[in-house]
Amino acid sequence: MDSRAKRDYYEVLGVSRQASAEEIRKAYRALARRYHPDVNKEADAEERFKEISEAYEVLRDQEKRSIYDRYGHAGLEQSGFRPGGMGDFGFGGFADIFEDLFGFGMRTTTARPSPHRGADLRYDLEIEFEEAVFGCQREIEISRLETCTHCGGTGAEPGTRPIRCPECGGSGQIRRAQQSIFGSFVNVMTCPRCEGRGEVITTPCSVCHGTQRVEEPRRLLVDIPAGVEDGMRIRLAGEGEVGTYGGPAGNLYVVLHVKPHTYFQRRDSDILLNININIVQATLGDEITVPTLDGEVPLTIPPGTQAGTTFRLKGHGVPRLRGAGRGDEIVIVNVAVPTKVTPEQRALLVELGKTLGREAQPQGPRNFMERIREALGL
Repeated sequence: MDSRAKRDYYEVLGVSRQASAEEIRKAYRALARRYHPDVNKEADAEERFKEISEAYEVLRDQEKRSIYDRYGHAGLEQSGFRPGGMGDFGFGGFADIFEDLFGFGMRTTTARPSPHRGADLRYDLEIEFEEAVFGCQREIEISRLETCTHCGGTGAEPGTRPIRCPECGGSGQIRRAQQSIFGSFVNVMTCPRCEGRGEVITTPCSVCHGTQRVEEPRRLLVDIPAGVEDGMRIRLAGEGEVGTYGGPAGNLYVVLHVKPHTYFQRRDSDILLNININIVQATLGDEITVPTLDGEVPLTIPPGTQAGTTFRLKGHGVPRLRGAGRGDEIVIVNVAVPTKVTPEQRALLVELGKTLGREAQPQGPRNFMERIREALGL
């Protein structure tokens, strides 16, 4: 259209030359909704809508408005403004107007894949009872995904590069227009071809086949602190699988499984040991040696020791994982009754029995298990 035949932009929008940006925007919204071709079926509705949009495109832009106020339509044409073209009033300009009219935009952006954190890994490690008590260092080998060194993590064969996705034009998104009474609304979805990356690999890496990562074995030293228990987890930060697109690596969790000991049992930071003595030792007393985690130590059995009697060996238990010192070893004495005796031993026991009497002695409510619970503080 000849610039001499164009109407004044302020007149088109029905605002004064002193109108604020907000007043111009409100006027445009009202007129655009009224004359949009999908709403208004009058013959000149489309032309009116284009005229309204062109006026708004100029007056909403401070620089274009200033040129128009000083030099009119001719000044805009000399500055390179071509309404309806793909330059000044192309897709970008229409996208801005669309956003003003319907509340959301149609802007294109170049896809930038977001960083993804690598996966966490789990490793089950079996350790000895003593290793759990005193701590140790163990070497383990895991298999995890590492950045492919052949392609440097690009996924493309060296000497080639990913190309812009032809499906989405590099935006990583597919936009489909839907018609409504207010015009064309745009439905945005992730590009199915490039999965939102904006790039496609035409020549995949011969090692990782375009996945950017390969599975590699890795040896690690695990420091196991003293006092750990069965089922505890040790976290090795950053030793999981490597992330993608600059994302951080995951963690490795080492789950401990403690083998049972031949005769020691653990209760928190204490060690329990059941030990058998014979009836003579229990009756007359004795000096014996008992095993501990630190080696054998002497233990005095006083005369008249009963089955279930407990003795506490201070500081021979488990180091406290989150505290100072160690627990104790609790020795539980069992009086072993012989199942086989020689004729000589039998004769001696018969004579002893004659001196002890044969009447059964009823016991009070504190039975064997109650004495053990009391000794253990249960």
